[in-house]
Amino acid sequence: MPKLHFFIGKGGVGKTTVSAAYAVHSAIRHAGHSILLLSTDPAHSISDILEHPLTDKPTRVPLPARAKLHAWQVNAEKQFRQFLNANKEDMISILESGSIFTRRDIEPLLDTTLPGMAEMAALLAVNQAMHSRKYDQIIVDTAPFGHTLRLFELPDHFLRFLDFLDLAASRDRVLAAHFGGDSQSPGTRVLADWRKLVDEIQKAFMSDAELILVTTSEKFSLNESLRCAAILREHSPPLDINSIVLNRAVARSADCRICRQKAQSTRSARTLLKREFPNRHLYLGEDPGSPVLGPASLKLFGAHVFSGKRLVLKTQAPPVKPPRFSRTDWPALEAPLSLVLGKGGVGKTTVSAALGFRTRSKSRAAVEICSVDPAPSLDDIFETDVNDDPKPVLGDPKFRASELDSVALFKNWAAGIKDLIDEATTANRAGIHVDFWFERQLFAQLLDSVPPGVDEILAVFRILDLLSSKSKKVVIDMAPTGHALDLLRTPERILAWTRLLLKTLAAHRTLALARDAGVKVAELGHRVRELLTLLRNSKYTRIHTVMLAEYLPDRETERLMNDLDDLQLFSRSLFVNRVLFPEDIGQCRHCHHARAWQLASLARLRRRYRALNLYVIRNFPNEIAGKNALRSFTGELWRIQ
Repeated sequence: MPKLHFFIGKGGVGKTTVSAAYAVHSAIRHAGHSILLLSTDPAHSISDILEHPLTDKPTRVPLPARAKLHAWQVNAEKQFRQFLNANKEDMISILESGSIFTRRDIEPLLDTTLPGMAEMAALLAVNQAMHSRKYDQIIVDTAPFGHTLRLFELPDHFLRFLDFLDLAASRDRVLAAHFGGDSQSPGTRVLADWRKLVDEIQKAFMSDAELILVTTSEKFSLNESLRCAAILREHSPPLDINSIVLNRAVARSADCRICRQKAQSTRSARTLLKREFPNRHLYLGEDPGSPVLGPASLKLFGAHVFSGKRLVLKTQAPPVKPPRFSRTDWPALEAPLSLVLGKGGVGKTTVSAALGFRTRSKSRAAVEICSVDPAPSLDDIFETDVNDDPKPVLGDPKFRASELDSVALFKNWAAGIKDLIDEATTANRAGIHVDFWFERQLFAQLLDSVPPGVDEILAVFRILDLLSSKSKKVVIDMAPTGHALDLLRTPERILAWTRLLLKTLAAHRTLALARDAGVKVAELGHRVRELLTLLRNSKYTRIHTVMLAEYLPDRETERLMNDLDDLQLFSRSLFVNRVLFPEDIGQCRHCHHARAWQLASLARLRRRYRALNLYVIRNFPNEIAGKNALRSFTGELWRIQ
C-alpha cells in the first residue's frame, strides 16, 4: 500500500502551499516514484498553486527529468454519485426488505444531494487511489480542522450505518427469532464487502498514515492546533501528530516593527511546539513575502522547508497603479441577519465580532453572534468560554455569543425523536394494539450515529431559531468557503427532501406514525421556505465577505462570489484584512515586497467589484482579543475609492 501523508491545520495557515511543495519536493527527490497530491477541501486551490489546469481525475503535473507527480481535486458530488450508483440497487433491496417503505419511496431520496458528501467523497477518493496501485505516496491537502476531524471520524460513522443496514437486512430473521420461526437475511455478502472496505480504510488511516500539522506563530492558529491535537489523541484509536511545519515564520529580526514582532512570535511558537510535541520533527517555513506559485517555486520552497535549504524566492509583483484609500467608519449592522463568509484564516471571526461590537457601541439593538464553524474561535476573541448556550460577552448583557455544537444538538434531537417513535409505534388505534417492534429497533439504530453533514443541517435550524426574536441583530460566523456554500445550499436540499418525504409518507397515511411524521415534515418545509425567502431578501439579509490581499484568497473569493450569484445571494461588502500601510513598515524590504503584492490584489478587486463596498483593514500586529482590542480594531477602517 502507498504511504499516506495528511497535511492538517487551521484554515489560512498555508496547508495547500506546504503540501504542494512537499509533493513536488518528494517527486523530484525520489525520481521514478509516483506521487499523488489529492485535495479533500471543497474549496480547492491546488490548480491555482501549481499553475496547471486540473480535472476531476488525477492529472499529470509537468516536472523535470523522471519526476512523476499527479494532482487530483476531488469532485465531491461526482465521486459520491459513482459510489452510490454502483451500490444503489443493494441499498434499496436492503432498505425495502427491512422497513415499511417501498422501492418507489426510497429511490428518490437516494437520488437527492446528501449532507456530508464532501467528506464521504474524500474517503472514497483516498481509498480508490490507495487501491489503484499506481502511487508510491499519496499526499492529502485537507479541509480546515473542523471538517478534517469529521473525515477521520467518518469510518466509524459508516460502520454504524452498516450496522443499521445489517439490522434492516435481517428483518425477517430478527422477527422470526422474536416471534418464532426461521428466515435468511438479504444483502449479507454486500454488507460484508462494505465492512471489509471500511476496515481497510481504518487500518490505512490509523497505522500507515502520517499526520503533518501546519500552523503559524499566530496565537489563534496555535490555540486551534493544540485543541485539534487533543481531540485527535482522544480519537478511538488515538491519532497522533507525526511532524509539524511552522509556516510563515520570520527567523531573523528585520527593519520594521512588524517583522521584529513576527520574529519574536516565531521564537515563542517554536518553544511552545517543541514543548507540546516532544520528539516530533519541527520544520520551519519562512515567509517569502510573495505567493509561492508554479512547480519551480514549489521546488525551492519544498527544499527550504523539508531539506533546510536557504530560501531565495522573491517573485516580483506586477506593476500597478496603487488604489486610493479614504478613511471611513465601521458599518453597523442594519439588516436583521448578517452572514460573514470567506476562506479559512482570513479573519471572518474577527470581522464578525467587530461588526457586532460596533453595532452595540452605536445603537440600542441587541446583537447575537453565532459561529457555525466546526472549529470555532469566538472564545479566543471574547476571552471567555463560549459554547452552544448563548451567553453575554464583554460584560454586555445585550451582546451574546454562542458556538454551534452540532453533535450535542443532534443527540438531544435524536432522543426526542426516539420518544416520539416509541409512543407512536406502541399506541392503541381503534381498539387495536399496534406494535412496530422492529421499526423501533431500526430507527434507534439509525439515530445512534451522528451522520456526516449534520453541521450544515443543524446550522440552518440554529439560524431559524435565532431569527425567532425580531428585536435583535443576528451575525453568523460561517465555516470556511467550501462548507459555507454547502450550508447555503442546504435549505434548497431540505426543501427537496421534505417534498419527497411528504409524497412518500402520504402513501402510508393510514399509519399514525406516518401521519405524525408528515405534519412535522410539512412544518419543517414551511420554516425552511421562509428562511430561503429571507436569505434572498437583501433588506433582511446582508452578506459580508472577508479576504486577504493575497493571490490564493483572491482567486477563492472570486469563485465564492460567482457561487453566491448562482444561489441568488449577493455580497454587498468586501473586507480586505491585514493590509500593510507605508507608515507601519518603514524601509523594511520584506514588507515593501509583500505590500506590492497586496496592492496588485487590491487593484484587481477595484476593477472587478465596482458595485461593492470595498473596505480595507490595516494590519494589526497582534490578534484581536478582548474589549480594548476590539475598540482599537473598530476605531479605524478605510475604503477603496
